[in-house]
Amino acid sequence: MLDCAIIGGGPAGLTAGLYTTRGGLENVVMFEKGMPGGQITSSSEIENYPGVTGEISGMDLMMPWPAQCQKFGLKHDMSEVKRVSKDGNVFKIYKTDGTIDEAYSVIVCTGSSPRRAGFKGEAELIGKGVSTCATCDGFFYKGKEVAVVGGGDTALEEALYLAKICSKVYLIHRRDSFRSAPNTVARVKRTANIELILNSSPTEVYGDNMGVTGLLVKNSSGEIRDIKVPGVFTFVGNDVNNQTLIQEDGSFLCDVNKAGEVIVDISMRTSTKGLFAAGDMRIAAPKQVISAAGDGAVAALQAISYVDELLNH
Repeated sequence: MLDCAIIGGGPAGLTAGLYTTRGGLENVVMFEKGMPGGQITSSSEIENYPGVTGEISGMDLMMPWPAQCQKFGLKHDMSEVKRVSKDGNVFKIYKTDGTIDEAYSVIVCTGSSPRRAGFKGEAELIGKGVSTCATCDGFFYKGKEVAVVGGGDTALEEALYLAKICSKVYLIHRRDSFRSAPNTVARVKRTANIELILNSSPTEVYGDNMGVTGLLVKNSSGEIRDIKVPGVFTFVGNDVNNQTLIQEDGSFLCDVNKAGEVIVDISMRTSTKGLFAAGDMRIAAPKQVISAAGDGAVAALQAISYVDELLNH
């Protein structure tokens, strides 16, 4: 029987592993089918993690984290978790290899995956000029021109953010109107260095060994425009990785919102006792490494208290 099962090995999961083991839980396993580190390992350079100066990649940033956790006793199970359920006070961890582990508490940190826009070259140039995070990568294009793809709140807000850093932002949207809040749309239209390219969709991003050099965009009339930019930011939504919480009857183990994000309180507690959620999969997540790590620490401290109370009362 595990004291705590941690599902996911990104910044939230690793920090949860560090805090639970160092905080006294003796049998803690982190289930992560691949190498730990999370999405951030694909970023070419990190500049906004406190205390880290100089050039460092996402992979280099995350490299020491697993060893630090394992020093205090965290075990890494390279298994894929198919589903988590609860029977009384015990959680069952169903793995794709057919085996089942049991735990008194669970911290789910499976994150979310940026949805791909689907144009040619996008997948190949992710992290090499194609980005899904303006806060992470916008500064690299200071004083340069960039393109933003999308028409929702996130796309427009990120375009406004980039407009403060970049010389020009091309905002490409497949419709002639936006789904975003009216005041956000008004701000975008008032921003002099944002050019709206409406009724248009990207068809291909291209580049060289150094990264992205341009984006081909087709409008509703079939005309192709070649936009020379070193950076392309896509914001067409996120898919929450909540599959492990879906039960056999199709319901969720805990409450989620319409977007599938796990509803938590300020202590990362879900609606199911003993189940905590941290990082990008929870509601209102900032989607930053430091925020995910903070979530993991908070969830871990709550899990320690929960298990202690469960076993000693």
